[in-house]
Amino acid sequence: MKKFSTLLLTAALVFTCVACGSEGDSQGSSDVNSEVQDSSEASTEEESEAQDSSEADASQESEAQDSSEASTEEESEAQDSSEAGEEGDAEGSEAGTEGAEGTEAKSEGVMTYAEYDAAALESEVVIETYVQAKQSWWEDKATVYTQDKDGAYFVYNMVCSEEDYEKLVPGTKIKVTGYKTEWSGEVEVAEGATFEILEGNYIAPVEDVTSLLGSDDLIKHQNKFVAFKGMTVEPCKDADGNNIKDADGNDVAFLYNWDGSGQEGDDLYFNVSLNGQTYTFTVESYLCDSSTDVYKAVQGLNIGDKIDMEGFLYWYEGVNPHITSVKTAE
Repeated sequence: MKKFSTLLLTAALVFTCVACGSEGDSQGSSDVNSEVQDSSEASTEEESEAQDSSEADASQESEAQDSSEASTEEESEAQDSSEAGEEGDAEGSEAGTEGAEGTEAKSEGVMTYAEYDAAALESEVVIETYVQAKQSWWEDKATVYTQDKDGAYFVYNMVCSEEDYEKLVPGTKIKVTGYKTEWSGEVEVAEGATFEILEGNYIAPVEDVTSLLGSDDLIKHQNKFVAFKGMTVEPCKDADGNNIKDADGNDVAFLYNWDGSGQEGDDLYFNVSLNGQTYTFTVESYLCDSSTDVYKAVQGLNIGDKIDMEGFLYWYEGVNPHITSVKTAE
């Protein structure tokens, strides 16, 4: 009986231990499963956060790209606007200097060159023109060669202070009021004209009129800045048509004054020919004095030299250009 009781207690104890172990295993297994699930959830959350971060980065890159594209579009629009502005300015500038028929636009009350050309001698004229060269100033009177895009005007002894004369650099725009006159074939704005300086600048290009020598069309270009090319230096002649000789009996290529009565520093006169016709050209000493290249070039001419020239198409009893440049013909 005692032995049986002992066996029964032993069996009960074993059963209890087994039950405890099973319960512990179950609890441990549950804890492990829970930890695995927590780890899996944490991993999932990290992956989700990483994905969110990646999407955020992608969004930022997309925004940056959109911003860059927008900036590029703005720069392109700004460039287009700038180019349009420059084209508008250029068109405005052209519109400001040219009229509907391609001639230079004038202020109200100012003559076009065609109107000036058609005006009667001794009538009052009002012109806008640009200084091309200054010939002289003394006793508050200035003489200037001027031109616009349509024609040229010689303004003789207009009222001008010495201070204002210094301002009349080539290209300066002026408005001149005076009277149109003629002296020995030279049409000019007469002594006593007044002027004012305006905004604007223009230098006339040289115009080759060589082919017009000897024609009635040459005078239509009177007072313009012109060129003569490939002309031959001829001997100077006296009033009777005889060649003028120097002290050694040689023909001379130039004279001081028209009759040889002058000296260095006076006007230079020389003859040049083209196609069998001879013309007298002049270096006006007030315009180009003895220190200038052109004055020295004429002093160095030899009969028979071929030369190219530039100057202003002055007129005195026929064509008598005031030459400002002489070079060996090309």
